[in-house]
Amino acid sequence: MKVYRTDEIRNVVLLGHGGSGKTSLAEAMLYVSGATNRMGKISESNTVSDFDKEEQKRGFSISTSLVPIEWEKAKINILDTPGYFDFVGEVEEAVSAADAAVIVVSGKAGVQVGTEKAWELCDKYNLPRMIYVTEMDVDDASFRQVVADLTERYGKKIAPHFQPIRENEKLVGYINIIKNAGRRYTGIGQREECEIPDYCMPNLEILRDSLMEAVAETSEEFMERYFNGEEFSIEEIRAAMRTEVMDGDIVPVAMGSNIQAQGVANLLSDIVRFFPSPDKRTCAGINRRTNEIFEANYDFAKAKSAYVFKTMVDPFIGKYSFVKVCSGVLKGDDVLYNADTDAEEKPGKLYTMCGSKPSEVPELFAGDIGAIGKLTNTRTGDTLSVKGTPVSYAKTDYSVPYTYMKYRVKNKGDEDKVSQALARMTAEDVTLKAVNDSENRQSLLYGMGEQHLEIVASKLAARYKVEITLETPKVAFRETIRKNSDVDSKYKKQSGGHGQYGHVKMKFEPSGDLETPFVFEECVVGGAVPKNYFPAVEKGLQESVVKGPLAGYPVVGVKATLYDGSYHPVDSSEMAFKTATIQAFKKGFLEASPVLLEPIASLKVTVPDDYTGDIMGDLNKRRGRVLGMTPVAGGKQVIEADIPMTGLFGYCTTLRSMTGGRGSYEYTFARYEQAPSDVQEKEIAARAEEA
Repeated sequence: MKVYRTDEIRNVVLLGHGGSGKTSLAEAMLYVSGATNRMGKISESNTVSDFDKEEQKRGFSISTSLVPIEWEKAKINILDTPGYFDFVGEVEEAVSAADAAVIVVSGKAGVQVGTEKAWELCDKYNLPRMIYVTEMDVDDASFRQVVADLTERYGKKIAPHFQPIRENEKLVGYINIIKNAGRRYTGIGQREECEIPDYCMPNLEILRDSLMEAVAETSEEFMERYFNGEEFSIEEIRAAMRTEVMDGDIVPVAMGSNIQAQGVANLLSDIVRFFPSPDKRTCAGINRRTNEIFEANYDFAKAKSAYVFKTMVDPFIGKYSFVKVCSGVLKGDDVLYNADTDAEEKPGKLYTMCGSKPSEVPELFAGDIGAIGKLTNTRTGDTLSVKGTPVSYAKTDYSVPYTYMKYRVKNKGDEDKVSQALARMTAEDVTLKAVNDSENRQSLLYGMGEQHLEIVASKLAARYKVEITLETPKVAFRETIRKNSDVDSKYKKQSGGHGQYGHVKMKFEPSGDLETPFVFEECVVGGAVPKNYFPAVEKGLQESVVKGPLAGYPVVGVKATLYDGSYHPVDSSEMAFKTATIQAFKKGFLEASPVLLEPIASLKVTVPDDYTGDIMGDLNKRRGRVLGMTPVAGGKQVIEADIPMTGLFGYCTTLRSMTGGRGSYEYTFARYEQAPSDVQEKEIAARAEEA
């Protein structure tokens, strides 16, 4: 692929609901542009962007892939993203590198939750957007209905500039509303002029009027001409649309069929015509040397800098860092500096990726997207620049993973292999975290949903030949006491030679501080227990609180007071007093009304108004306490509640099914509270069985 200048580049992300046709659209674009000589199909597992074995097995995208397309003297970097919500991190990576978005909507399924989420992401990143309605070759697809639904949701900015011509429920051509002319498809990606059918006229007038009204609003002169009944030229309409699309005031709606590659050439031309090149967008970082703002703005004349927005790690292909060049011109022989890790990197070679296939390029201009192989000290979110002008760009704001499960390595001896494989996978997937929970002696995997974690386990087996099983994790309960106790504990052991003798009298009571395991005090009078044995008593307490006598959980909030005891001048030792203390603690703890404490989380659930009743009902079932509701933008409510951590297992799946995927949640650990007696009994019985 030849080198393109900044003004010849378009970086476009494909967004939309799972199954709306993003990957097959990318496939049709490759075919129509001549990059491939036959179209791959998802059903045949041979598409360019779904190259991963897991994607081919499941029939949907799991990670973002880059597909560069050459069209009308421009290079379009297409970022094909997953539609399923478990892989939102991949979508956020792609959106951070894009300059515009095509939101793909199924003509059959219509506007779905994924469409709404795609729109919200475009708003968040201030991306110009276009809607592309697929599946127009399907019997029950309705372009008119999709346009009506979009207009109802997003208002007059929705501007269809194509209208389908259908005969016998099949797509046979289209009307170009800007040119007011009909076209009939003659073959895959080919068309010829035709008359506009009479039955299309009523809808055409409505669509053309709304488009002309949108164009008229771009300037006072246009508005005056519009009211005087003057016609705008095709060039004037396109120039006005380009301005409005870039500002986000017009969202053009196109349509077609991916399987027949119909409408795809028009879409590619619209991308080049209406979407901004990177130099029309702004981009700024911080110069780490001067602490001043570095206005990069995709200017190829400025000092080199690039943002690493994605990492791909594959045992067969190797590691590639995907970069968007923010300023300057990157070359293979450059020495780049990573200010985040304070390390120098030598790229050696630069590539453009087409799915999993790297093609070497001599240089990448500002605004272009490419890949660098085998960068050892660079991760997703890092900035590469030159040492003379060390720049850092703000890291992308990724969704936080809240769903977690315990994993067990199936085959003994594979632990190291699993941890190395997970390290590679977490480098590739920003929303995957592997955590070692030493307190409960378990290894945890955090992800965006249960499906996400299942796919991680499946990838470990397929890619790295190691197997894990996913299980429900243990919750970190605590033990404490509610009353006081007074115990007398003597440890006496006689054998040949020195014996063992330690004797303590201790009081136990709640300390009132659930952050600290124990507080130790001594008020021994008359040297009944010599001072040199006090540290041994404290050591005995330290060992005792690690695993409590009730269910083996850590102990908190206990005050222990040593007030009396006795010793033997020969047989007493630190070991004997430590042992006597451990016995005293066990007895005293069980006599002082011991209870289990369960962790409580502060939960925030954001849902559309219609679902608040159902969500609150479900939280009550999970022993949650609703604290209040706050209305937020977009007709949504934030429900705040306190909920036991045990009530959060499986919550992600339940919330999605209850709200059709529109709900989201977040939580933080708040405090410990006494567990209800039924929960306590069940937990103690389960721990006894384990032991």
